[in-house]
Amino acid sequence: MLLGFVGSTPGAGTSRTFEFGRTYVVRPRGNHQATIVWLHGLGDKGSSWSQLLETLPLQNIKWICPTAPTRPVAMFGGYPCTAWFDVGDLSGDGPDDLDGLDASAAHVANLLSTEPANIKLGIGGFSMGAATALYSATCHILGKYGNGNLYPVNLSAVVGLSGWLPCSRTLRIQMEGSIQAVRRAASLPILVCHGLGDDVVAYKHGERSAHVLNSVGFRNLTFKTYNGLGHYTIPEETDEVCNWLTATFCLQGSQS
Repeated sequence: MLLGFVGSTPGAGTSRTFEFGRTYVVRPRGNHQATIVWLHGLGDKGSSWSQLLETLPLQNIKWICPTAPTRPVAMFGGYPCTAWFDVGDLSGDGPDDLDGLDASAAHVANLLSTEPANIKLGIGGFSMGAATALYSATCHILGKYGNGNLYPVNLSAVVGLSGWLPCSRTLRIQMEGSIQAVRRAASLPILVCHGLGDDVVAYKHGERSAHVLNSVGFRNLTFKTYNGLGHYTIPEETDEVCNWLTATFCLQGSQS
């Protein structure tokens, strides 16, 4: 199923306007128990992942696969491509584009906000999409976006493949003094996966991101390493994601 969305993202309160591309939806084949927004990588589009996700044995999950705005990207010398935020390199070492991150996190939250109240909500992604998913996780536990506006949805799971954690340098400071944030962090299940052979987002960036998250209170975090895996996914990894989501969401009859 294809949905159209073009326009500014409400809720983020950013100073720029971002036009998001098409959104692709994979409907659950069984009883609808959970909805996950899945975010593609730099230069990709939502349909690339919706085609893969609809083949997974997760019949109780609805997948929403949006397409990022087309924008100039510093990493490519200002050349425009689909990107959830501007980035100088794929590591998290450079300056963070808070406007872009907040706008994309708000777009994802808006997509989830219309789901029925009894449906469990999650966010996942690959590469830059994983970075946006992990940033959304920090917004959820802090209760607000980077600009201070309230984060509106309650997340039950976050998955990041071959990605990194944006704003990692300031997360510890934001967590200090907030008992509620620490409590939320401890209870949010997160799955982070990375290949040792990744030559686009180096393994050390994924490992460091998992370490930072765990050290600030994300105790329910699973970090999986894959020998020889580059910047792509393989059946072993998608099987891990399926098993983890089935257990985390307590899905019924998903592995048939």
